[in-house]
Amino acid sequence: MKINKQDIIKKEDFLWEIPQTFRPQMLVPARVIASETLLDAIMEDRSLVQLVNVASLPGLIGASLVMPDVHEGYGFPIGGVAATLYPNGAISPGGIGYDINCGVRLLTSQQNAEEIKFKLEELSKEMYAQIPSGMGKGGQINLNPKEMDEVLTKGAEWAVDNGYADKEDLAYMESNGRLDNADPAMVSEMAKKRGSDQLGTIGSGNHFVEVDYVDEIYDPIAAEAYGLSKGQVVVLIHTGSRGLGHQVATDYIREIMAAMPNYGIKVPDRELACVPFNSQEGENYFKAMCAAANFAWCNREIISWEVRKAWKNVFGADVDPLKLMYDVAHNIAKIETHQVDGEKLKVLVHRKGATRAFGPGFEDLPKEYKHIGQPVIIPGSMGTSSYILAGANRSEKISFGSCCHGAGRKLSRTAAKKQVNAPVLKEKLKEIGIYVQAGSFKGIAEEAPIAYKDVDEVVETIQNSGIAKKVAKLRPMAVVKG
Repeated sequence: MKINKQDIIKKEDFLWEIPQTFRPQMLVPARVIASETLLDAIMEDRSLVQLVNVASLPGLIGASLVMPDVHEGYGFPIGGVAATLYPNGAISPGGIGYDINCGVRLLTSQQNAEEIKFKLEELSKEMYAQIPSGMGKGGQINLNPKEMDEVLTKGAEWAVDNGYADKEDLAYMESNGRLDNADPAMVSEMAKKRGSDQLGTIGSGNHFVEVDYVDEIYDPIAAEAYGLSKGQVVVLIHTGSRGLGHQVATDYIREIMAAMPNYGIKVPDRELACVPFNSQEGENYFKAMCAAANFAWCNREIISWEVRKAWKNVFGADVDPLKLMYDVAHNIAKIETHQVDGEKLKVLVHRKGATRAFGPGFEDLPKEYKHIGQPVIIPGSMGTSSYILAGANRSEKISFGSCCHGAGRKLSRTAAKKQVNAPVLKEKLKEIGIYVQAGSFKGIAEEAPIAYKDVDEVVETIQNSGIAKKVAKLRPMAVVKG
């Protein structure tokens, strides 16, 4: 199947549609939030083919959607959003991804960039020493079976109960850092074994811990509500459920592929394997996914503890503590209520490489943010900008309350490695005041700025589409990678 530009209808500025009539199996239209420039770039890989395939999933409603940072993924495109009717619509592990609850959080400091610039290199080394990173790398916490089940059940609350966090952090996390549907019994022993020593670790790939400063404020009222000010130093953390989440996905993709014939389900791509949510396999997967999501929230909380420890080691025990601004998932499925064609419906929203972006009044927000909307954290790359946005009510009309999750890759890891001289890049970044600590030059090359789309254009597209508004721009100063 090939999709040409003439197959795509411009619905309005920054919103495009491949109509339901494009292919007989489509149950809903397929929509793209993008500028025309970004749309042309999106057409260079299989993202739109995957988007059309998603539009054929049983129980899908509204439209299948992709964000401007979209790129090809496993079954679902990364940057994809799809909602199915609850409880008998489909649930698809490919619509969540292998890194369940990969997500981002932002910690804010009381220091400014000028104050800390002479300690940046020391800080980057201390953070690298405190935060285990790299493929399969374990941390200092080794969970026994009872503790593992507690983490899978309680999520970030486990970190609070065990002295790794203050209870106030929980109010600034999506779902307070815990999904109640989690059932550790639905997580395999292999998955638990893989995760047993991985709490407090970032892993490899595009995961990182980054020290940034606030370069620009676009919305002073929203910035004040979020506790952001120009020149302020902040810390961005990006990672997920590590080997545990990957194994949960692997286990259930295999099981769901085998179960599909029992429900008479056929999909255009085997990677879109799915079952009805209210089937035994669907319910088991959802409970396991919730448990893996809880593990990821606890993981980011433990990493925050390590960052705070490094902060004190460098700046002294009396330094003002780092405060959690917000933590949001971007690989997850959530049961939510949305209005579709004028009717309020309970749906299962799959977000894969997409973050929630609910507007003002959303009940799940901390009281200080309710009049502003949900913070949306958009990382760029180690040499470019990142952004803080505020969700807008329009997101609930056109994207099931969803937004992009980053800049989005434009080069594969293999292509990036061929084009980038990592030692040279590391030195160039240092020359412009960005200190990079990484376990390998391979990781630096794969995550080079040229591997990513223009984050400024991606974010401008989001703002122009009306689903979120710009609040602040961040610039990197120190980066820790696997």
